[in-house]
Amino acid sequence: MRKTVRPPRRLRGTIEPPGDKSISHRAAILNSIAQGEAVVENFQAGADCLATLRCLKALGVPLVLDGQGRLRILGNGRFGLRESANVLNAANSGTTLRLLAGLLAAQPFFSVLTGDASLRSRPMDRIVEPLRAMGARIQGREGGARPPLAIEGGSLSGIRNRLPVASAQVKSALALAALYAQGETILEEPAPSRDHTERMLRAMGASVSAVGGSASGGDSLEGGLRVSPLTHDPRPLSLRVPGDISAAAFWMVAAAAHPDAELRLSGVGVNPTRSGIIDALNSMGASIALEEERVWGCEPVADIVVRSSSLRGTVIEGSLIPRLIDELPVLAVAASLARGETVIRDASELRVKESDRIRTTVRELRRLGARIDELPDGMAIQGVGSLRGGACGSGGDHRLAMALAVAGLLAQGETTVRGAEAVAVSYPDFWRDLGRVSSY
Repeated sequence: MRKTVRPPRRLRGTIEPPGDKSISHRAAILNSIAQGEAVVENFQAGADCLATLRCLKALGVPLVLDGQGRLRILGNGRFGLRESANVLNAANSGTTLRLLAGLLAAQPFFSVLTGDASLRSRPMDRIVEPLRAMGARIQGREGGARPPLAIEGGSLSGIRNRLPVASAQVKSALALAALYAQGETILEEPAPSRDHTERMLRAMGASVSAVGGSASGGDSLEGGLRVSPLTHDPRPLSLRVPGDISAAAFWMVAAAAHPDAELRLSGVGVNPTRSGIIDALNSMGASIALEEERVWGCEPVADIVVRSSSLRGTVIEGSLIPRLIDELPVLAVAASLARGETVIRDASELRVKESDRIRTTVRELRRLGARIDELPDGMAIQGVGSLRGGACGSGGDHRLAMALAVAGLLAQGETTVRGAEAVAVSYPDFWRDLGRVSSY
């Protein structure tokens, strides 16, 4: 599908971004091993989270998602999952496959996890090797480095493991396995990654604590994680899922870089392990205000108001990268319109996302007149003042599709985005919201 985007005269309005994808995945998976019913409001109904629900249903978990984003899920306790009669298909969702691999490694039955062509090309050895060190029996393509993964679940032992990259998916997969292991597990991180799993597990009564570092932003973890095995079934956790800051990021860049814009993004999660986009845009001179700050369940939430700004180049690197890894393609759009140079480093993880997001971002933004160069672990971008409309493509990557749409809002002339349907993975109403806030 193709979508044509024109630069609007102004951007105005209020947008409620879809429920946070990461939190939605975890709310479903963790409640599937609780004892009792949970109600999850504002559950994100994109393709990735729906893949998680299909897998959980196949594992015998009773659940219903209504048309208003309300998920009712009935957990049968930590030993309540049942062997699936079919292969579990995670579609394009790395979170689904990796987190379920950790959970299923500890179950007393056989499972096979697979996904679409993109997911089957993504690295799984980063979870398979430590799970094997815990005693898991996992086979897969290339020695377990690529899906499909065949898992013969069984007894596990706790380990001490230093993650090679700051990855919430890897950390969460190992934490789920650790809930069933003999002895405690300690997971050390090179930098803080998103901590939704830890927050939820604590709220559900599991023994999860920080190690090796201090806390920031309340109870955000730095250094590592200690997980003790469950001694009782987790409590069900009902919650309202905050708006996804990764989805809000597209509107933040659009408003900050547009000459006549003011957008309010309502009910957005501002967890400090996820809010790197705010820090990066602030360093570029963006006008961003957090209003109506509150807490939903175990997550901080705010309304984010962004206005037209004069942006300048910056350096994005180090511990900031895990806090905005998914937002880097749209930050490259902002950098293309800023004064001076922006350099993104330490982001080699972008190469193993739904696409090689370094290569595809550079290639497609060049089509729109950006001066952007590929680095081994990031990008170097010279601000050009304005982009020009043209034809570009998402390559099936939902975040690239939305980043290119934002570029089209800020370019001169018309921009045609091929593969526009990819937004359904995480933001099914993206094109509707774009039309609603654009005045021509």
